[in-house]
Amino acid sequence: MSIYSARVSNENHGMANDAVQASLYDQGYVNAMSHFYRGELGRIMVWRQRLDTTTNWAVTSSTAIITIAFSNAGVPHLIFFFNLAIVWIMLWIEARRYRFYDAFRARVRMLEAHFLVPMVMENRHLLQGEWKKLVCEDLILPSFKIGKLEAVGRRLKRNYVFIFILIMIAWVMKIFLHATEPIDTVGAFYRALRVGHIPSGLVAIIFVGTLVSVIGIAVYVGRKTSGEISEFGSHRSLWRI
Repeated sequence: MSIYSARVSNENHGMANDAVQASLYDQGYVNAMSHFYRGELGRIMVWRQRLDTTTNWAVTSSTAIITIAFSNAGVPHLIFFFNLAIVWIMLWIEARRYRFYDAFRARVRMLEAHFLVPMVMENRHLLQGEWKKLVCEDLILPSFKIGKLEAVGRRLKRNYVFIFILIMIAWVMKIFLHATEPIDTVGAFYRALRVGHIPSGLVAIIFVGTLVSVIGIAVYVGRKTSGEISEFGSHRSLWRI
């Protein structure tokens, strides 16, 4: 009985492999998968544009605040605190959008690696693995492929770290240029941090805390993750058309 079951199992497995390999030349299957690929590609392009929108908001708001801060000496340097708050909010929103983008991008990469590559190579033996099962499971129950912190770190490392650095530099320049007393010592700089009833220590904590958070998240995520695209391909010279 066990020999018969094993034979039936092997036959079924062989039939499944034949069906998978034959699907490469099935016109209906190829058309359906092509439309599916174009649909998923269009979806990730929509989410990619949404990422650009939040980045533009962060850049525009930072530019406006920096312009206002330096155009009038009476504007307190604490305005950059609100600039940091706005950029942090934009970063959090963009990280959430990036998780959706990454989830749908994973489907596209799965189709490119396991469907388009066998067609380009004209090799049906490359149609193997459980990629169809993974794609179907993700269609039935979509799931994120990265966590919230990793998404924040990726967007911070690629875009927002430069915005934060610009804000920090502008903040320090604002303090030096529009200080009520000459800043020639560390103590004078510390006193210049005070704004109204807000003590210098609180301003210093906000400044240093933001700087440490940005560097810490960028370094942590940079060590834990890596991009899918390499810096230079093994046949880079062949792509020079």
